[in-house]
Amino acid sequence: MPVKAAPVPLNGLQELEQRIGIAFRDPTLLEEAMTHSSYANEYPQLGRRDNERLEYLGDAVLQLITAEYLYKIRPSAHEGELTQTRSAMVNTNTLASLAADLELGNYLYLGKGVARTGGRGQKSLLANAFESTLGAIFLDAGYDAAYHFYLGRFRALPSPVQDENFKGRLQQVVQERYGTTPYYDIVASQGPGHRREYLAVVYAGSEPLGKGNGGTKQAAEQEAAKDALAQLGV
Repeated sequence: MPVKAAPVPLNGLQELEQRIGIAFRDPTLLEEAMTHSSYANEYPQLGRRDNERLEYLGDAVLQLITAEYLYKIRPSAHEGELTQTRSAMVNTNTLASLAADLELGNYLYLGKGVARTGGRGQKSLLANAFESTLGAIFLDAGYDAAYHFYLGRFRALPSPVQDENFKGRLQQVVQERYGTTPYYDIVASQGPGHRREYLAVVYAGSEPLGKGNGGTKQAAEQEAAKDALAQLGV
């Protein structure tokens, strides 16, 4: 039985390196960052690792970058304000806009089904690809390179891209009522990689306050915060 040929991205990764402004010492990191799970699963003969591990790393790096940046530029802001602003800087809409600016969708290795159903323009998929790219930059070029890559592109956005920040509002309410900071737990996920659905629960101490579903972990947490605010009568 002949081995089916794997499709390639619309554009080459050397072109993406030029867009990013970094010549990767290990180009396989960028290749991994652009490999969606649908592609890795559809063409196992290639032995390609999908980008979910880099996405996980990139998310953590992004949280540190934005926390450090806001701590430095807003010395008089209290914790709730910093958290609310950071949430807007890392939400799905913002990351998808940054990915669209880089045209990341054109460089993704996607399974045929995902590509046919518009995966290259799907917000959650693009946001995840931006995080995996940031993770690859961090591993290849270090924290400073990742820091300047993200902030340079964020500042270039034509206008702030924000969702209503339920997480920031909930944090203020919980701190006032319970004297603690809410925390979130992703308790379940289901569905294929390109249509993954997450379930988040938000807690104050050991008490669950709300739950929510979303196509990304961030979106699920926002929905959980929205539910918690409703439960608290806010």
